[in-house]
Amino acid sequence: MPHKEESNITAVPLHDTFAAEVKGVDFSKELSDEDFGHIYDAISKYGVVVFRNTGLSDEGHIAFSRRFGELDDISPYTKAGKKNRLAYDELFDVSNMLEDGSVAPLDSHRAAMNKVCRLLPSNKVRQLSVQGNSLFHVDSSFNPRRAGYSLLRAHELPPAGHGGNTEYADARTAYDDLSDDLKQELLDNDYVVCHSLYHSRKLASPEALPGVNPEDHFMSRHKLIQRHEPSGRMNLYIASHAHHIEGESPEKSKELISTLYKHACQPRYVVSIDWQNNTDLLLWDNTCVMHRAAGGSFEGKYKRDMRRTTVHDGSVHAWGLNEQTTERMG
Repeated sequence: MPHKEESNITAVPLHDTFAAEVKGVDFSKELSDEDFGHIYDAISKYGVVVFRNTGLSDEGHIAFSRRFGELDDISPYTKAGKKNRLAYDELFDVSNMLEDGSVAPLDSHRAAMNKVCRLLPSNKVRQLSVQGNSLFHVDSSFNPRRAGYSLLRAHELPPAGHGGNTEYADARTAYDDLSDDLKQELLDNDYVVCHSLYHSRKLASPEALPGVNPEDHFMSRHKLIQRHEPSGRMNLYIASHAHHIEGESPEKSKELISTLYKHACQPRYVVSIDWQNNTDLLLWDNTCVMHRAAGGSFEGKYKRDMRRTTVHDGSVHAWGLNEQTTERMG
């Protein structure tokens, strides 16, 4: 939906190939279709955009998110017995806080579920105890219907200088830069990857899920190489939920997934976006970028109350090769 009309809305690039800060949006009033069209154009081009100091409430956050499509909700988690700290099921609680609003201790179950692996400059992965799902990942690739857009808002930030950036990796440019031989192999084989929530959780915090075998649980099936509909560019749909490639030996599968993941996570494809104000909002397209949360000295000490909405993907690739069911992992 390209929009060419004059507008006060501008996009200022934050990286050579993707990511931008969008300025000139007045969230205190309902956005016109034209203004929303300019935002849609920006997210289609850049893959991730940040809006500063939006002033959005929970209700405004949800209403803006609905402009992008049908929203996911946390019902799989509440059905499994998890209490919702927030007032709306459309808001995912991605904070470091317990149900009573206190900061989660570093030895708590919530902190264990937030334990992550981070990619080091040497391209070796090691275990670190830091906040967030900081294995680079895409939201809900482990579900039959994957996520399209995610919108993450800062409700209450820790004091400045204590970390907690959100980082993104450009999966479209990462695909562009693959060798011609590897591109041809990927296109010729049209690989299907099986994605598992338990797989990524065990990678990040194996001690928190003793005895859990990802192969005993549901895995979604999505093509590894896809054309990103809004931009028309080819894209690597690869991230930490990727468990194995269908039809390949465990050795070949692991090697190829690792090679592509490490390639896409190289510093030249990554941008780190800081949080400056309460109500800052990050919007990204899970179908063309990966993301992770960086750690910091706020962990176990200061509140970092972050709230996310997730928009179901509406593209031709939304369901992958999965049965169209309302069941979701939680």
